[in-house]
Amino acid sequence: MKLIKALYIHERFFRALAVIAGLFLLSFWVPIFYVVSWVLFLITWTLFLVDILILFRFKTGLNARRLLTEKFSNSDINPVPITLQNKYPFAIDAKIIDELPVQFQKRDFEYKISIKSNEDYNFEYDVKPVERGEYHFGKLNIFVSSPLKMISKRYQFNDEAMVSVYPSYIQMKKYEFLAMSNRLTEFGMKKIRRLGHTLEFEQIKEYVSGDDVRTINWKATAKRGDLMVNQYQDEKSQPIYSIIDTGRMMKMPFEKLKLLDYAINSTLAFSNIALRKNDKSGLLTFSKKVETIIHASNKKTHLNVINEALYNIDTQFTDSDFGLLYAIIKRKITHRSLLILYSNFEHMSAMKRQLPFLKAIAKQHLLVVVFFENTELDDLITTNVEDLQDVYHKTIAEKFVYEKRLIAKELQNKGVHAILTKPKYLTVNVINKYIEFKAKGLI
Repeated sequence: MKLIKALYIHERFFRALAVIAGLFLLSFWVPIFYVVSWVLFLITWTLFLVDILILFRFKTGLNARRLLTEKFSNSDINPVPITLQNKYPFAIDAKIIDELPVQFQKRDFEYKISIKSNEDYNFEYDVKPVERGEYHFGKLNIFVSSPLKMISKRYQFNDEAMVSVYPSYIQMKKYEFLAMSNRLTEFGMKKIRRLGHTLEFEQIKEYVSGDDVRTINWKATAKRGDLMVNQYQDEKSQPIYSIIDTGRMMKMPFEKLKLLDYAINSTLAFSNIALRKNDKSGLLTFSKKVETIIHASNKKTHLNVINEALYNIDTQFTDSDFGLLYAIIKRKITHRSLLILYSNFEHMSAMKRQLPFLKAIAKQHLLVVVFFENTELDDLITTNVEDLQDVYHKTIAEKFVYEKRLIAKELQNKGVHAILTKPKYLTVNVINKYIEFKAKGLI
């Protein structure tokens, strides 16, 4: 029974039978083909039986493993390594079919290789998840053929395995490295001139070439007889909150990734940068009600707490209650903080309904409202018009784009900082704003 389940007839065998059937048909007009057909028929079946014998004679002629990590990074390329070991005394051809998680919707995965006798072979394929959650892999199926290629023997490895897809930790590490090595400008980060010193004095030290002459401490210089300067450092432990709107407007997908997931990936990367800069980072999510609130902290384990909370966030199909958000912020966030609010406004009227609450929050905190450009309209705007309908579509698209800019300008006029960004540039623009505020001494 196991032999039957593992045995698959190779396409070469069917081709051989098709040729033999054709020769039998021709033998009605050319009798010599009748004998040739029977000879080929016997040879084909002999090879078929021999192929079964040499492939199934070895119980474990092939070993293989799929090497999965504990978690994948959402919206990033994640490698899946596979190792194979040919234990047959001859070279084999292998067709690999991995049972991928249903979220990938990929039904044509296939990888063909040739492996020499007693050779190890390693390769990897890439997957790109666009949703957080649990991804269940099935079995790793490998169909092995001998040089005769009459049949294939199926091997199955790795029972079902689950991998959790978390917010983009690859993106987080990338921006962390750039921030720590002062190379943020390579990814579009602005290099902002510091406008002054924060009020946190660190120490008096001897002047060295390159120090700002405006920081010379003349009293200390007179006492020591050498130039002495005051050394300042950025103010630390400023509370910074990422606030994510999980309402229906954040369900909108761009490049297969929901706006919510763009916001989540940005929150993880930004929170890590803030913690690295010795500020406190917190998280709040809301829609009709406040779902998650993590108070700002700079503990070493705090990023893991934020990451686990972000993993479980999902969008709601309701309109978000900004009045409730204002009440919660007033009650729960008592110190003046930097608030990064990820939301989305498609129309001026939608923003104006929430404007009184945003203005009230901005009086107590440094509020930045982040919302998104509709990049799907770019193609409509750049397309050459050919008829009246195209003119209509292009005009409407330009109206929506212009209204987004008006929303950003209106927020700025009312004392609320705003970032209007394309989804793929979200993290860069948020970190830019954070660096700008640090440089101006606003936080």
